[in-house]
Amino acid sequence: MREEKGVLVWRSIPGLEASNTGLVGSPVPQLQWRKNGFSGISCNFASVSVLDKGFQNELPPTSTPTAAQLFKHPLALVALVPKDISLFTAGAVAGAAAKSVTAPLDRIKLLMQTHGLRVGEESAKKAIGFIEAITLIGKEEGLKGYWKGNLPQVIRIIPYSAVQLFAYETYKKLFRGKDGELSVIGRLAAGACAGMTSTFVTYPLDVLRLRLAVEPGHQTMSEVALNILREEGVASFYKGLGPSLLGIAPYIAVNFCVFDLVKKSLPEKYQKRTETSLLTGLVSATIATVMCYPLDTVRRQMQMKGAPYKTVLDAIPGIVERDGFIGLYRGFVPNALKTLPNSRFMLTPVPFSLFSFRNPSLWFCGVV
Repeated sequence: MREEKGVLVWRSIPGLEASNTGLVGSPVPQLQWRKNGFSGISCNFASVSVLDKGFQNELPPTSTPTAAQLFKHPLALVALVPKDISLFTAGAVAGAAAKSVTAPLDRIKLLMQTHGLRVGEESAKKAIGFIEAITLIGKEEGLKGYWKGNLPQVIRIIPYSAVQLFAYETYKKLFRGKDGELSVIGRLAAGACAGMTSTFVTYPLDVLRLRLAVEPGHQTMSEVALNILREEGVASFYKGLGPSLLGIAPYIAVNFCVFDLVKKSLPEKYQKRTETSLLTGLVSATIATVMCYPLDTVRRQMQMKGAPYKTVLDAIPGIVERDGFIGLYRGFVPNALKTLPNSRFMLTPVPFSLFSFRNPSLWFCGVV
């Protein structure tokens, strides 16, 4: 006869906190439980639940909805979706919504960043202003023009997020210490490597997004892709990849440090509030973007057709010579304006927000 073994299950009870007062008659202080809110009364509590295996088999199994019930209540299908898949889907939907809402600001930013290179020597005006760009798009292309080129970046969200999440878990294993724990430096390194991996895999869609947004005429995504492949070759889909990868690590590091320092400088009663995390995230993202934005301008100009720059070392002095130092920060205003709605959409509606601040690879969204 096989021996049956008991199983102990420990569950946390909300509203109870540990207290190190000793038991009556016991010379050794022991751990007890005290309920919050009691004044001068110690509420000792312990519980052990035992369930016989044979009795457990007699319990009714978890019921699965029938086809008729699902037809009558189709929303019940959501409950059958695994939690990880539902969180990933919610994050993708929130990301697509954020990108679509902020697409007009993003297109204005791209036009401002690349204006000097596009007009070349033909025009004495090397820069275009924020209001001027808004007016120009509305006048020449109408309302639809503000969302020109948005499709590739919406499509990019799913593969980017998928590669990022899986790569982050893989890199975490590589950067764990001998004790199996992941240090802060290891977490930052894993996040940076995951961001680089996902950027590399989905980078061709980023190039397509720029070409659709800044090139004249109305072409489909497939037409632009075929033209690049035919006229410039496969390597053109990875123009500007260098500054993109270079910007990820410092962006994550600055974002993490500023977020941590700002939050710890606040009074303790404000540190755990949701709005505090949101505002602190905005401040840290803005500061990190200010420091890394020139690399984004370099990336965008290197992605242009016929760009004269081959490396970052060529591009930075070239941009400064043509447009001055301010040329490295063209489009910064619309980029800063899109940070608030982007963060609002990405951090508020989904439980993904809890994961975002634990996964540094997800912080590289201020410049993307």
